[in-house]
Amino acid sequence: MRLGKDVHKWTCKDVGLWLKENGFDDHADLFAKQHKIDGGALLVLNEDDLRNPPLELKVLGDIKRLSLAIASLQRKHSRPTHLALPNATNGHVKRKFVDQIDSVDGFVGQLRRRDFSDSDIDDDRPDVHPFSNISETGRTLISLVYAFSVFFVTSFVMVFVHDRVPDMKKYPPLPDIVLDNVPLIPWAFQMCEVTALILTAVLTTVLFFHKHRVIVIRRMAALCGTVFLLRCVTMFVTSLSVPGIHLECSGGTSKLYGDTWAKIRRAFEILLGFGMSVNGVRTCGDYMFSGHTVTITLLNFFVTEYTPYYMYYLHTCCWVLNMFGIFFILAAHEHYSIDVVIAFYISSRLFLYYHTLANTRALKQIDSKRTRIWFPLFWFFEEKVSGKVPNEYEWPLRWPIFLCKKSKSR
Repeated sequence: MRLGKDVHKWTCKDVGLWLKENGFDDHADLFAKQHKIDGGALLVLNEDDLRNPPLELKVLGDIKRLSLAIASLQRKHSRPTHLALPNATNGHVKRKFVDQIDSVDGFVGQLRRRDFSDSDIDDDRPDVHPFSNISETGRTLISLVYAFSVFFVTSFVMVFVHDRVPDMKKYPPLPDIVLDNVPLIPWAFQMCEVTALILTAVLTTVLFFHKHRVIVIRRMAALCGTVFLLRCVTMFVTSLSVPGIHLECSGGTSKLYGDTWAKIRRAFEILLGFGMSVNGVRTCGDYMFSGHTVTITLLNFFVTEYTPYYMYYLHTCCWVLNMFGIFFILAAHEHYSIDVVIAFYISSRLFLYYHTLANTRALKQIDSKRTRIWFPLFWFFEEKVSGKVPNEYEWPLRWPIFLCKKSKSR
């Protein structure tokens, strides 16, 4: 091929030459002149783009061959951090034909010399289902509804388990290697919540400027909702004794919230106070596992994931805050050590597993139906996200004008 430079640097004219060299002369002007497709734009095209307006190619053979040619370029020149890979079902070729390709240079030529039939190539019509037309913003709103619903259920369960907490006179605190050796610090729990507020402020700032904030918010809501839903189950099934004698819990046969409406009102109070003692929320019985640990851990991981790697000072500070927050929880004797360990493990592993699946597009495409069955929320929220989300930033408001112009020029 005469075009030897990086495809990302191709001009519209270079794209036209490439199309002509590969036998697509009829489409050269359509791509290069009419739609001004350069190298970067060429690399993010997929078969749906070729089928649908504005390109809307009519010949099935041209669509298939051109899709395969573009896929070949993408494999050679893709930049996974910034480019969305083509749909895995687009241009899917049977293995017997792939094995017959002798070299990359002859890839398109050999394919064009073959007679393709419907049995040789799968006609990859889009996977249509009832949720196909939901926009990214719509999916984010659904994730927020899911998260807030779980938060309310969590608040209600916290009220329920408060009345079930074992009597402190009959059931003293369980032996704990950390709590038995760390003296009680009365102000430590408030300091834990201060660290959570600092991390929240940092993440809010990141989201404000992040170009893909809609996706990040959706992932936050999905992960927080899922972890706290699991916490509801663990709180409900087992009631541990109070970890510190300084805690004032009713216990025994005394029921603070016997009436159902009283429980609902108290649940709303907990929800509106974000479950924080600095907002006047005090609960007992919600020990397995620590909601404060989950919160500060997820905040730390989200700040670290969605800021550039060179901001290592920020990442270090977030990790220090995370560790100090956990220490303050234990120093306040508000949770057993096992509560904190399990909370950190579950929240961190779920975050890493979710992002590993989301960032590795091939894992989502190997068996879409199986993903839909085993990870329904993940499949729904990440269906239209292609690969790793780049950490790009912009000024989100329409004023001041000079900041908007700088943001668009980047």
